[in-house]
Amino acid sequence: VQLQASGGGLVQAGDTLRLSCEVSGLIFSAYAMAWFRQAPGKEREFVSIISKSGDETYYTDSVKGRFTTSRDNAKNTVYLQINILKPEDTAVYYCAADAAYRPWAPYGVDFWGKGTQVTVSS
Repeated sequence: VQLQASGGGLVQAGDTLRLSCEVSGLIFSAYAMAWFRQAPGKEREFVSIISKSGDETYYTDSVKGRFTTSRDNAKNTVYLQINILKPEDTAVYYCAADAAYRPWAPYGVDFWGKGTQVTVSS
């Protein structure tokens, strides 16, 4: 199983960024897909989750209104669009696959991907 996140980079505050995570080695449509992030010196933090079909999403409070997750099951890819980037969004962003859609317990994922670095300059 491979989950490869991409799309990170060095951006300025106020910019928009779209992260992608391409998945292989599992039946993509059978998994809810989550995004997490880990800022320097901090623990990994849940960001969002999208249901297997894409009809339900859930976001942590700190990103509601600026972050949007979506998925394309035909492309085995999940996305995270980040609008109005802030310096505090600087982190390594990880995607993860979960056999169950459970926003109330998002850390029990089945598979983790490698992260992509997002750095926001002020």
